[in-house]
Amino acid sequence: MSQVLIAGCGDLGLELARRLVAEGHAVTGLRRSAQPMPEGVQTLLADVTQPQTLTEIVNIQPEILVYCVAASEHSDESYRLSYVDGLRHVLSVLNEATLQHVFFVSSTGVYGQETDEWLDEGSPAIATYFSGRRMLEAEALLDGYPSTILRFSGIYGPGRRRMLTLAQTPEQWPEKNGWTNRIHRDDGAAFIYYLIQQRHNVQLHRLYVVTDHQPLPVHNLLRWLAGEQGVEYAVSDMPPVQGNKRLSNQRMLASGYQFIYPDYIAGYKSLLAMD
Repeated sequence: MSQVLIAGCGDLGLELARRLVAEGHAVTGLRRSAQPMPEGVQTLLADVTQPQTLTEIVNIQPEILVYCVAASEHSDESYRLSYVDGLRHVLSVLNEATLQHVFFVSSTGVYGQETDEWLDEGSPAIATYFSGRRMLEAEALLDGYPSTILRFSGIYGPGRRRMLTLAQTPEQWPEKNGWTNRIHRDDGAAFIYYLIQQRHNVQLHRLYVVTDHQPLPVHNLLRWLAGEQGVEYAVSDMPPVQGNKRLSNQRMLASGYQFIYPDYIAGYKSLLAMD
């Protein structure tokens, strides 16, 4: 069993914490607010952007750091503070700790290219927006650390129902019919947990693209979600598929991980069943 520090306890971090505690790991969750943690999770109130609040991390002596913070807003400054400066601050405090491995939740936004060809971990990361560039800057901080970078596609799940809501208003659907890549929150958390469990048995890759089996054009997804929710929309020609990219999860599959929700149909049906 390991001492795990989860920096950033949104829905992904909390779901991971629940899984780790259930298997006997000692888990500390670092977050800015005093909202309740899952039973068995120690709370550390701190802010990764304020290094003076992080001094207690050394007392925890974590063996594993999972860095999965969320920026407070979609701006270059917020991304720099949360992902680059924040990770740098946490790593600086942990320099004298017994850190064995870092898992960093990054984003497939680092792939700014628009192409119909499949992209994977060997594809060049050509970031075209500030968000992708800041993620690459943060990833570079882990050079020299035993670490694994997890580039997540669009996370959906309980509390992340944006596409379900958008499907209810066809007049607001985007004109562009680009590719969309998705991963259910439960699979995201379960995959991190799986890698933590596997790290003593196999050599983990430095990088994983974390996404499900089935990228698809966004209008295909919206039409399917509308139909499942009984929403009527004007049946017209499908806009041509253009923009964004298709992401491969073959490295995830090769690791032996078994998906809970392998595609959007399984994942969104589980959300609709909660309504």
